[in-house]
Formats: sequence, structure tokens, C-alpha cells
Amino acid sequence: MTTSKLAGYYDAPEGLDVRGRYDEEFAKILTREALEFVAGLQRQFRRQIRHAMESRREAQRRYDAGGLPGFDPATRFIRESDWVCAPVPPPIANRMVEITGPVERKMVINALNSGAKVFMADFEDALSPNWENLMKGQVNLRDAVNGTISFEDRERKRVYKLNETTAKLFVRPRGWHLKEGHILIDGEPAVGCLVDFGLFFYHNYAAYRATQGQGFGPFFYLPKMEHSREARIWNSVFNRAEESASIPAGSIRATVLIETLPAAFQMNEILYELRSHSAGLNCGRWDYIFSYVKTLRAHPDRLLPDRVSVGMSQSMMRSYSHLLIFTCHRRGVHAVGGMAAQIPIRGDSAAHAKAIEAVRSDKLREVRAGHDGTWAAHPGLIGEIGKVFEEGLAGRENLIGVVRREDAAGIGEEDLLERPRGRKTIEGLRLNTRVGIQYMAAWLTGTGSVPLYNLMEDAATAEISRVQNWQWIRYKALLDAEGVELALTPELFARVVEEEMGRIEREVGMEKFRRGMFKEACSIFVRQCMAAQLDDFLTLDAYNHIVIHHSRAASSL
Repeated sequence: MTTSKLAGYYDAPEGLDVRGRYDEEFAKILTREALEFVAGLQRQFRRQIRHAMESRREAQRRYDAGGLPGFDPATRFIRESDWVCAPVPPPIANRMVEITGPVERKMVINALNSGAKVFMADFEDALSPNWENLMKGQVNLRDAVNGTISFEDRERKRVYKLNETTAKLFVRPRGWHLKEGHILIDGEPAVGCLVDFGLFFYHNYAAYRATQGQGFGPFFYLPKMEHSREARIWNSVFNRAEESASIPAGSIRATVLIETLPAAFQMNEILYELRSHSAGLNCGRWDYIFSYVKTLRAHPDRLLPDRVSVGMSQSMMRSYSHLLIFTCHRRGVHAVGGMAAQIPIRGDSAAHAKAIEAVRSDKLREVRAGHDGTWAAHPGLIGEIGKVFEEGLAGRENLIGVVRREDAAGIGEEDLLERPRGRKTIEGLRLNTRVGIQYMAAWLTGTGSVPLYNLMEDAATAEISRVQNWQWIRYKALLDAEGVELALTPELFARVVEEEMGRIEREVGMEKFRRGMFKEACSIFVRQCMAAQLDDFLTLDAYNHIVIHHSRAASSL
């Protein structure tokens, strides 16, 4: 964390201190009224948030002592009784293809113009949350909602503007666990998601509802939840926001990502808490794999195989997907499938065709299973995925009420916890290390979504790399090295890190390697992989490296 002088300062209400760089455009977002709204949310809900985070830690202590996640006997009545969520709003009835990406200006325009039904603008895993990215993201989304957003690419001599028809905008704020170190409320860092949600809602709810929301909205994605108590807090946040704006209850709708292992046992309960505000659930499968390792970190019999082999064909992943479809359709809301992380491969038509076929096969599996829509990381995939889902939907807007997945009603705890099968290899270790270091280097320099080896990597896939390395090192996993079994020792890992750093330098070039933060990233990543206790999130350790506090300059006081 560093500090420098601030040329101007924001008109913050009492008890709130904004320490991010002053900018006139940012000041239009950080108005006194908007900051009062954010501060009000934090003051009302901070005790509940602290309790929810301590409950997470208590649950993890039980798992570390040998326990396993499971269905809660106390909420059996919610799972077994008949109830439904509020009807799906007409403007988002069809969500067959959704594209995700950071709130960078050109990305926002391209994603909204991509032909997808939904664009999830991401303040979370696809964004490095430095001050500039967060505030510019709020500016970009305000301009997108107002229809005034444009971007001039001087290099390409091209101006980007919105098409007449665009994707519906959903916004994903950060998870409950992340703080906003540039904004202090009553002397403590703000809760990151309340900053992201509060600023976007305050400035955009009226224009959003009048245009693409068609009387509903705004719409959100909610990440990283582990228990329905966390959904209950969000529901209360939404109620307060609607009351403050004098809009009808249930206007705000949110899709929850089921991307933690504990949440897989709480799907009904999460929907129940959000039932007047729910827009369904999504299979956040990359984070789900990360959470499987993190949750069961003290269970040496739960070592995962190479991450590339932990796909939806694994029994525990298939059970998770089918249970999500059954739960959502029983409650009358969307069941959205997982991310296609592939990106077009230029200059290699055979490799490109193979990648597209893999995407088609995955999406065909999803729509046949009953998913109403799915995710893509790149605009170049929208057309192919759209064809698969158009055929699968057969003229319908979704499969709610059509595919019920009654066969998934009997999925039990053992199905969701079944051990993944596959090989653990030295090449898997190398790939984890290479991807983790390169992603961390990009994140430290302000980029949260990175194309690596023909896949779009974000914090979720970097987390898989980290926790799998940690798990293998912790339990001295036997790795296949071209037919020879090697026990993963700290010494072997150190040698792999050195060799992979050399490979990274060769791949990116000496100049880029020198200018980048690869050595700092390597230090953070390796320390996390070798830690005696597994940290909850890679980015929590790295966050202080991107927080820059500005103090008020004497001339502006």
C-alpha cells in the first residue's frame, strides 16, 4: 500500500473518507448522495456480514476437523415444501447465451454488441480491483445504461458505439469477503460489494428500468456465497434499495452463482431467501472446483487430478449441474450453465476447429440436460453457442416448465462429494504454476482477465492452480512424470518454478518480462502454494499491492 498527495477531494459525508485518486469524472460517481447511500448500506448490514463471515470460518473449522458439507436438517421443510420464486421478468426470459467480461470501456461496448442475450459486467473475478478500474468501470456502465458510451481506438482508426439492439446488462459486484481499501466508513474499509452495488444502483436504476429493464431491474449476478444467510443479507439490501428509490418491491433481480461446495447443499434455501428477487442460479464451475479443494483441504483422500480433467463428465460435477437444473425449474427460475473459456485460435485452423467442437459438445450437453442458457468468455463463440441453444430450445425462450429433471431429485450428499478420477501429472503442476504466475502478474498490473494458452483465465482458474499446487505439496502427491512416479516435495516444486519462470520469460520476451511484475507475482504465488495454512483467496494476499492511498493536498484544504 502506498500514499501520495491528492490534488482535489471528494465531497464525502461525515464518517466517510475516500482515499482514492481524485478525478473530476470519478467525482460524478462519488457524489455526496451516492456515498451516503453506500454508507447507509454498510452501517445497516455490517454486523450481519461479520456474522456471515464468522459462520463461514466456523464451518471451515468443522471441515478441517474431518467433517463434510451436507444438507441442513433444519431447513428440510424449505427443500421439501412447494413454493416458487417470482415470475421471470419478460426482458430476461431468454438468456440462452451470456457473455462475461470486465467493465473496461471497449469490452463493455463489444460485449453489449456481441449478439449475446446478456452481458455480465464484472467487478469480481475478471477485474483487478484497483481504484482506476473500479471507478472507470462505474463511469463506463453509467454511460452504457444512458446509451452514450463510445470508445475511440486511434490505433485502428475506429470508433466503437452501441448497436440499436444490445445484450441485457447484468452487473456482478465483488463477493462479501472483499474490502474496498480506498473508501473508509467509520474508520473501517468499506465492503467491496456494497460499493459496487450501491454506486451502480444509485446512479442507474431509473434509466435502466426505463430502457432495457422494461419496468424491471437493475439485474445482478451474486458471487461466492456459501450459505443462505448470505443470500438473506442480499435480499435485505435489495429491499432497502427499492424502498430508497421508491420502486416496486421485487424490481431488482439477481442470479446467484453456485460456485462453492457448501452452496451446492443450499440451492433451495438460497432461492427461498431471494424468491422475490431471484433470477435463478448459475453453475460457476471453475470456482466450484477451487472451492472443492479449499473446503476439503484437510482431507488427504480428496486430492484432485490435473485440473484439465476435472470437467463436467466427472460424476460429482454432473450431479451438481443436474441438481441445479432440477432445483431451479422446480422453483420457476433459470438454470444457467457454465463458462466456455476457449478463445478463437488464429493462425491454426485445425486447432481452432478442435476448440470450437469442444465448445459445441459442452453446450450440447448443457442444453440437453435442461440448462436454459450458458456462458461464453469471448464474442467469437456467441454464434456457435447460439446455434446449439436455439436448436435445443426449439423456439422456446427457456426450458422452465419443460425439463424438470425429476431424476435428479434423489441426488444425495455422497453424489456431490464423490472423488474426481484422473491422473496427477508433472505437466499438470507445470501448467498450474505457469498460469498462476502469469495471471498474478497481470492482476498486479491492472488486468483481471487474461488470454493464456487459448483459454481466457480469470481469478477462478488462477485459484484452482494455486490450491491444487498447495494440496499436492501438502500431501506429497505422487505425480506421473512420463511414466515415472515422483513425490511432490518442496525441492521439486522449487525446481519446477525456476524452470517455468524461464519458460514464461521466453514466451513473453525479455523486455516484457523485465517490465512486468512476474517476479513479484512468482513470490506471491509460491508463498501461497507453500503456506502452512491455505489462505481463503489468492487476491486477499495480493490486494495490498494495488491499494494506493491519496491524502488531501494542503492547497485543496
